[in-house]
Amino acid sequence: MLNATDQRLAPQAYERILDLILSGKTPPGDLLNERALAEMFDMSRTPIRDALLMLESEGLLVRRGRRGLQVKQMHLEDLIDALQIRLLLEPAVARMAAGNVDRDALQTLAKSFQELLETADTTNGGVNREMARTLDNQLHGLISDTADNAQLSSIILTLRRQTQIFDIKSLPERAQDTCREHLDIIGALLSGDGDSASEAMARHIDGVRASIIARLTRR
Repeated sequence: MLNATDQRLAPQAYERILDLILSGKTPPGDLLNERALAEMFDMSRTPIRDALLMLESEGLLVRRGRRGLQVKQMHLEDLIDALQIRLLLEPAVARMAAGNVDRDALQTLAKSFQELLETADTTNGGVNREMARTLDNQLHGLISDTADNAQLSSIILTLRRQTQIFDIKSLPERAQDTCREHLDIIGALLSGDGDSASEAMARHIDGVRASIIARLTRR
């Protein structure tokens, strides 16, 4: 059983390891060393171990016997399967969320996405992918939480993280399209049009899927 300090540190360890994975700093195929992570984060190994077990349960890590836990290498079939399930779930949730999501939160996100696009156009340096990932998580989380179904939100979050391992770092060319798609989703949610929100979400996921297939099948 975790003591009070470890219980407090385990979620922090989880978020920091997750960031290493989703940012690409710890890429697919890398083995995670419990001791090294504990030293990096200045924690005991107990909260690190608990965080790694949580990430394993979410499918982001796979156990390699005595070698330990490895960041999962997502193959085309895995990604397509995850995206197919997302395509079944997320448009339906977006339809339910239309007109029911906090308007101020949506407007704040819309402003942030627009600023990302404007900065990219001004600097010709592309979209800040770390900020795009943060906003992406906030928007999709806001939508799924509206369903008021903890299990559904957890399933969607797990599926999104599995596909994020690939698309954030491997599809920089999609960053601006993703921002525009998110703005379309926000616009439909603000209008209260469930069908438009569902269609916008489906277009977004289809766009991710098409880009992943194109990248992985490119010769």
